[in-house]
Amino acid sequence: MMKQTKINYTALNRFLKYITYDTQSSEDSETFPSTEKQKILGAVLVEELKHIGLTDAKIDAYGYVTATLEANTDKKLPTIGLIAHLDTSPDVSGENVKPQIHKNYRGGDLTISNNPDWILKRGENPELANQIGNDIITSDGTTLLGADNKAGIAEIFEAMHHFVQHPELKHGKIRVAVTPDEEVGHGTEHFDVKAFDADFAYTVDGETVGEVENETFCADSVTITVAGLNVHPGYAKNKMVNAIKIAAEIIDALPADRLSPETTEKREGYVHPNSIQGGVETTTIKFLIRDFEVEGLKQKEAYLQEICSKIGLKHPKAKIHLKVDEFYRNMKYKLDENPIVVEHALEAVKRAGITPQLNLIRGGTDGARLSYQGLLTPNIFTGGHNFHSKYEWISVQDMQKAVDTIVNLVLIWAES
Repeated sequence: MMKQTKINYTALNRFLKYITYDTQSSEDSETFPSTEKQKILGAVLVEELKHIGLTDAKIDAYGYVTATLEANTDKKLPTIGLIAHLDTSPDVSGENVKPQIHKNYRGGDLTISNNPDWILKRGENPELANQIGNDIITSDGTTLLGADNKAGIAEIFEAMHHFVQHPELKHGKIRVAVTPDEEVGHGTEHFDVKAFDADFAYTVDGETVGEVENETFCADSVTITVAGLNVHPGYAKNKMVNAIKIAAEIIDALPADRLSPETTEKREGYVHPNSIQGGVETTTIKFLIRDFEVEGLKQKEAYLQEICSKIGLKHPKAKIHLKVDEFYRNMKYKLDENPIVVEHALEAVKRAGITPQLNLIRGGTDGARLSYQGLLTPNIFTGGHNFHSKYEWISVQDMQKAVDTIVNLVLIWAES
């Protein structure tokens, strides 16, 4: 194991620069990327990569930023990919972010702006207990911060800068990618895995320090369409079939104390009605179905079908149709085919002086889809918290630990 050169951290400066760019993606857009403003930051990142020394940096028509740090050893080593995304959540504004740096946190609640209503409560943020003496970054409470995932970009770029500045640290080829539209589920839609040409990869898109994530939900979407019959309400007796009311019955049949996002945690899946549209003639309900096992998905979909069948018997003049669309699958099914990819990440965390934690994601990542496209891609922490929220925060010191982990990860692959 080669002794690592001390890192001169500048990830904070990079991060503070990136969050000034509004890169919010859109669920309603039909373009790719979903918002053109994502490409503005993408072009800036290309110039930063070139300044670091990755001369082949480029952005393509879809907004993907890629670059290469060539190997500096003759040893035959696998090519490792490092991936982050530049878009922020559609749920909360990312425009005109005003970062607040709260230096030397001393404990307790943290007022994140001049507005006394914006308080980061210690009781609701247990990870603050590990931040005593650290410098915590928040927004001013009117926007999200953007640590998801601009912290990941800054950390990857900082690690690349360190390797360029210290050629005595021998490593194999490293491929860097920054993707758009991850937050709306399309981050890998036009990603060219073959052209990226990595043997293994890691997304740097997790939260708490020390976490390596090797599991995601399995995910499907279900669309239930209720076809009724609309007639003039003044003459509707024994004729009208109200699709809105039938759709409401379907939703009301769901259990109140289980199977929903608001009643589940850890490895529990859910059936989540997340939108309803329509009128008397036709009403559509869209569901998100989540479980860590494919079998669990199928059980939940069968449960929805059973509800529809029972309600359909009560309304024989209505037509109820259920359609399932596959979304993504648990990446653990693929990562277990080559456990060393996750093992190296856990060892890198350990070498950074942190206790590693193997964890799961109650959601999905670009890595889930990439793993099923032949590029095994677990997820590594950024140090951020409360993603998609105005209460999002990250500490400077935790960002530095993420940089340490990335550097160690590359060195471990070089040793092997």
